[in-house]
Amino acid sequence: MKQQIFIISDGTGRTAEGALKSAIAQFGTDEVELIINSKVRSENRIEKIIKRARRVNGFVVHTIVSERLRNKILEFGMLNEVVTIDLMGPLLAQLAERLSATPSEVPGLFRKLNKSYFQRIEAMEFAFRHDDGQRIEELDKAELILVGVSRTFKTPLSIYFAFKGWMVANVPIIEGMEPPDILFEVADKSIFGLDTSAGALSILRSVRDKHLGGGTGNYADRMYVQSELNFAHSIFNRIKNCKIIKVTNKPIEEIASEILDNIRDNSA
Repeated sequence: MKQQIFIISDGTGRTAEGALKSAIAQFGTDEVELIINSKVRSENRIEKIIKRARRVNGFVVHTIVSERLRNKILEFGMLNEVVTIDLMGPLLAQLAERLSATPSEVPGLFRKLNKSYFQRIEAMEFAFRHDDGQRIEELDKAELILVGVSRTFKTPLSIYFAFKGWMVANVPIIEGMEPPDILFEVADKSIFGLDTSAGALSILRSVRDKHLGGGTGNYADRMYVQSELNFAHSIFNRIKNCKIIKVTNKPIEEIASEILDNIRDNSA
């Protein structure tokens, strides 16, 4: 099956088509299909194109001038796990900086037009700053919040989502410790409780225990693990709109897709 590339243009689409054909020629392959969507000027049409790209595992290349629509392409792409490439934004930004008579009057223009790149950088920084319950007072700034006991993939998932441009924070659940109040006050956020089986988690923690020289106490004990998971469930049940995601024996990509499916269903 050919790799499908969806061109989104508010004009004819010929600019993107020409650029892509020149680039594809360098790879010596004809296993690519260009699907041109011209005169795209509505959010509804953009969403339909991106959903179509998701169904066929395609990606999007666009030459949209409107900042509002570029932002929507970025947003819908993130939500649907579709790569979106902005051909026009960086070019306009460089021209503005080089040709403007008074470039100082448009500070940050390059940053604005190349938003997808800078958003990923900011999201990565945000994930590192808010990993494992750090800066909990800023939890309301996160777009996505992951909650769970140790070794339920909170950090790997945070980094995965951050690379896609999501602002993610994760909060650890420790048996006997009451989570910060703010966790129960951000009900308007997408909050997911990460759950697993006691057996699988015990095995994962045993590996960690051996790596640390066996000095983690009852960290990997199955009965202790089950008790900790039960405590986590009691916390999940108290968080309004918290969705529970099973992570047992699943790769990061599958867990992330399940989370995004849930967000899409709730935003439909």
